[in-house]
Amino acid sequence: MEGEINGHRDPNTHLEQDISIHIFTVSSAMVGVCLTVIGLIRVVITLGRADTVADDLLAGDALLFLISCLLSYWALRSRSVRRMHRLEKVADAIFIIAMIGMAIICALITYNISVPAR
Repeated sequence: MEGEINGHRDPNTHLEQDISIHIFTVSSAMVGVCLTVIGLIRVVITLGRADTVADDLLAGDALLFLISCLLSYWALRSRSVRRMHRLEKVADAIFIIAMIGMAIICALITYNISVPAR
């Protein structure tokens, strides 16, 4: 079996699986965070205190986290070490993009809350 040396798992393969597990758990949690914040923003918009596109951006960000989560799960289920490495790299890149997007969206939400509506 690929990724094994003399019946023992290759330490690099184990490390890659560990990274995929972290991406999987954190990105799935971030999908929940995005959906929660979307709900909170919708409440604020309904109360008429602010109007922002942050909820639309968060929906896109939640999709990126979901894609990252699914790719890392696929990497964990992959029997081919080469495919696992490729999927893990793509999941990692999408995860980083989604986290940068989340930071930008948080800045946008903070700005919209702190600046009084005209």
